[in-house]
Amino acid sequence: MSDTTADATTADTATVDTRPTKIMYVAEATAHGGRDGYVTSQDGQISLKVAMPPALGGDGNGTNPEQLFAAGFSACFHNALVLVGRRAGFDLTGSTVAAKVGIGPNAQRGYGLAVALSVSLPVLDQGIAGKLVDAAHEVCPYSNATRGNIDVTILLG
Repeated sequence: MSDTTADATTADTATVDTRPTKIMYVAEATAHGGRDGYVTSQDGQISLKVAMPPALGGDGNGTNPEQLFAAGFSACFHNALVLVGRRAGFDLTGSTVAAKVGIGPNAQRGYGLAVALSVSLPVLDQGIAGKLVDAAHEVCPYSNATRGNIDVTILLG
């Protein structure tokens, strides 16, 4: 397996209910000024300047929602990968997940996102690595939240 794509138009994935049966944790964050302001978390762990990236006409002097989404998705997916690896008896020390989040106009005159995850599992053969990646994609809350909504491509290298 070298490439897995979850297409936003896939109908059969829409029938699976991935909503939580119990809320175990709630994160709270507040935006002040939108894409040209700052964001804070309720617990004080996040206090970041937000700015439009140059590609969207801004000065890039701050983080942006796409970077934050990429950081969250990559961390969450990597945790899911380590979890399914451990359940299957594999130590995934040295593995990494990198995320790229793209933004652009959609056909409804709004904006949409696309995600590409690059997974590195250097100590496993491709067959086992592919099975673990597929299992992580079913476990990860970000994968479950985006499935059927945006294109998510997973590259295994």
